[in-house]
Amino acid sequence: MSRSRFYKDVSVGSADGLHLILLDGKSVKTPNGATLALPSNALAHAIAEEWRAQEKTIKPQSMLLTKLANTAIDRVASNPADAREQLLAFAKGDVVSYRAESPADLVERQALTWDPLLSWVRQRFGVSLRTAKGLSVIEQEPVSVRALTETLEGHDAFVLAGLYSAAALLGSLVIALALLEGELSPENAFAAANLEKIYQAERWGWDPQETARADAERGELNQISRFLDLLRK
Repeated sequence: MSRSRFYKDVSVGSADGLHLILLDGKSVKTPNGATLALPSNALAHAIAEEWRAQEKTIKPQSMLLTKLANTAIDRVASNPADAREQLLAFAKGDVVSYRAESPADLVERQALTWDPLLSWVRQRFGVSLRTAKGLSVIEQEPVSVRALTETLEGHDAFVLAGLYSAAALLGSLVIALALLEGELSPENAFAAANLEKIYQAERWGWDPQETARADAERGELNQISRFLDLLRK
């Protein structure tokens, strides 16, 4: 819900080693009333720019970095184990594990795109994910689930929030991790996750509504990737 802009000045402050967004000198609060305290100075300045960019009306839909930070503080930090479980659910039904039975050129394209990602996640994290064709249900090996759990335990609430948003958009924890690690660009991550839709569109054309949806999702993924990158700066 939009509301009128109520502040003039936006600045970045600091307290206890964290970075704050100040509106007319007062700290921004999350929806749950916590201080919007950020671990990265670069992220704080990027979020400050979101607040400066608001004109007469504040439009939350244009402030994805702020939204991700709020999610990290209000939802993930209080229960990181739950966030990790939700991320593991994407891996158990990961798009890269489910393959088409036909036509042959789609099967080949999936193998060429997704097999290198499975090799990468195996080499990088020691995770070997099973694949299946058609509508088969896959049960991933407990050892792979444990390896993914240990990987996720190495990340803080902010990274988990970004990872979850990416995985939810892509339908894939593997692709989200590749985005986080810089193995895939946002555009290549989107293409990998939407391989079958792109294949069908090449054959039958894009529906205008589907094109608009894809453009919006690409933009969102770019911002999620930027959020994750700013956390490292």
